[in-house]
Amino acid sequence: MRRLLIDSPVSRAGYLYATAVGLVWGAIWSTGRIERRSGLLVFRGLPAWSFGRGGSCVGAVYLTNQNVTADVLEHEAVHKVQWQRYGMLFPLLYLIAGRDPLKNRFEIEAGLEKGGYLRQKREATRAPRGRRASTP
Repeated sequence: MRRLLIDSPVSRAGYLYATAVGLVWGAIWSTGRIERRSGLLVFRGLPAWSFGRGGSCVGAVYLTNQNVTADVLEHEAVHKVQWQRYGMLFPLLYLIAGRDPLKNRFEIEAGLEKGGYLRQKREATRAPRGRRASTP
């Protein structure tokens, strides 16, 4: 059964259906720029109630207001691949994985930092301990 539903023509059809739904939803509510980035069709300017969190990936469509940094689009591109793999099972599996992104396996796989759920790790800019930074 798994072979029939995951990475199969059935899941591909579900992905294409979800993409069509995303295109229609984006076309109805988008008031901003529409562009292709990171393998996604990005619809901007949607009202906050029309998508989840900072934006939602539906098939190959990313719906948002203005949350379109390179990191976020990289994160959403992973969700696109998840849609391709699971098709219409993806929303159900995502729901079962839970709303907490820190525990949701699909958000973890897409990258919590790039998705904006964790702070980006910054490189240390301080002088090493025990040594003082030189002053002019």
